[in-house]
Amino acid sequence: MLGVRGTFGLYSSNSQEQTMTRTPSRTHAPTATPTTIERILVLGGTGKTGRRIAARLEATGYAVRVGSRGATPPFDWKDESGWDAALDGVDAVYISYAPDLAMPGATDAIRALVERARARAVRRLVLLSGRGEPEAQACERIVQGSDLEWTVVRASWFFQNFSEGAFAPMVAEGRISLPAGDVPEPFVDVDDIAEVAVRALVEPGHHGEVYEVTGPDLLTLADLASALSTATGRRVSFVDVPHEAFLDEVRGSGAPSDVVWMLDYLFATVLDGRNAHLTDGVQRALGREPKAFSVWARETAATGVWDRMAAIR
Repeated sequence: MLGVRGTFGLYSSNSQEQTMTRTPSRTHAPTATPTTIERILVLGGTGKTGRRIAARLEATGYAVRVGSRGATPPFDWKDESGWDAALDGVDAVYISYAPDLAMPGATDAIRALVERARARAVRRLVLLSGRGEPEAQACERIVQGSDLEWTVVRASWFFQNFSEGAFAPMVAEGRISLPAGDVPEPFVDVDDIAEVAVRALVEPGHHGEVYEVTGPDLLTLADLASALSTATGRRVSFVDVPHEAFLDEVRGSGAPSDVVWMLDYLFATVLDGRNAHLTDGVQRALGREPKAFSVWARETAATGVWDRMAAIR
């Protein structure tokens, strides 16, 4: 789940830290009647998926606690001393592990969190996982092996990698330089992921489900560049760069060693064609089709995000 998905800014972007705990109000209830789930901890609550999930939950009247280092109480994956306070009194937990479930140590952290959640009488867990990552699936099994209600949201690479993270400046410059070749990926909208996660957190009927979520199309990075060119009205090209040269550039940018490791893993291992097929997770969870990249690109271009980036470079 590209988090180039994580610390590199593509999976858990570092938006402003915040604390959100509010009294639940049912004046704007979700479409399905919730059970007694009222208080929800959103781990990674300032990242790409987490902040969207927290906002949706708050808008429908749930009491939301954001799990982040800057929140009160704080939550830090590297410091278990604050975990009990973050879990205290919550009914459900959204789990987004940073920087990525493929990283060494992730299984230990997820196991410890599940044990603490059980001890604090948490009833429901929703785990964000990644397609084609054996290490992530090992973390899934830990959650599935608990005696709690669980749902897994197994995601493909995000559209928002190209608007909110390290790839966004490439789009603004008109040149996406990555070691991806012509391997297709069914990129998915983070807003679709967030909606699936919210449903799983508050509605009945999602226990035991693995929602493997993708967009509606298999796209190479050249396809994405073409769609971005159409959406922005500027030429955006894709340049396939050698894998080692890309890593050297990442190292030269001052990226931490774990980020270099993760990018190496994701581009050399996960983006090898293993995920080059579509799935129906969004359709099963939401009863509708996922958003297409071309639609998202037009909507995002209209916000001016890439124009603003280009203007300050």
